[in-house]
Amino acid sequence: MNYGDALAQMPALLYGGTLALGLVVGSFLNVVILRLPRIMDREWREECAELLQPADAAVAAAGATGAGGDGGAALTLSSPGSTCPDCGHRIRPWENIPVLSFLLLRGRCSHCRKPISWRYPLVESLTALLSVIVIWQLGPTPAGAAALVLTWGLIALAVIDADTQLLPDAITLPLLWLGLLLSVWGVFVDSETAIVGAAGGYLGLWLVFHLFRLLTGKEGMGRGDFKLLALFGAWLGWQSLPQILLLSTVPGALFGIALMALGRSGRDTPIPFGPFLAISGWISLVWGGAITHAYLRWSGLA
Repeated sequence: MNYGDALAQMPALLYGGTLALGLVVGSFLNVVILRLPRIMDREWREECAELLQPADAAVAAAGATGAGGDGGAALTLSSPGSTCPDCGHRIRPWENIPVLSFLLLRGRCSHCRKPISWRYPLVESLTALLSVIVIWQLGPTPAGAAALVLTWGLIALAVIDADTQLLPDAITLPLLWLGLLLSVWGVFVDSETAIVGAAGGYLGLWLVFHLFRLLTGKEGMGRGDFKLLALFGAWLGWQSLPQILLLSTVPGALFGIALMALGRSGRDTPIPFGPFLAISGWISLVWGGAITHAYLRWSGLA
């Protein structure tokens, strides 16, 4: 009996451990969501500073340091330690227990009593819930472990894109390459299907982007969306792309129409497409086969 089979026979340990792992990873994802866009902004400023005249470079470099938001200290995912955004109180370890600390502190900073954003426990809880669903559907298998990694990356990408309209290459590209590597062992699809899927995902949205710009003179989506769909093609194969696009474009269009009807956006207001792609790709990852089978039965093709 292998390790996966042993865990499958102890569901309380399997799902309890997955839940706890998801909470811890969700806490880290909160850091990634908050800091990675700031780190990217600092790096862009530093790159621009290298192209400026020496007199302007010092000013740009100072702006790049200040963009980290922690008094000139170099901002990374691991340092400095987490602090209250209102008073700067250093978050102690017992104040940083996922979800539980938020509840014990009643959603307020222990020092200044200012409210803590509900996003932190929500991201932690969502990460834990989706992690349990992944293991429930795929089991303690190599596919299940890989799907956990993809799920965590998609949560970070979706929230960052909703906040900043950015899909960081630092997350998207490693996941794309991981999908291609997994295809070598046929974890989800074979290598040929994965390579065609990655190319088809990228080129499909690339063509839509340029056709839309040719017809309207506007850019309808960001290039990060091309890479995200290529990622799903690498993991799930080219056959999954129509399903993912359908599951993402219809809710995305309805969401945009609803915002315009409520007066919260105009025709030219950009709406991030990444969250819809991430959600639909995750659904296809976990239930794509069941959805396709149900459709074929409903249409009489099965």
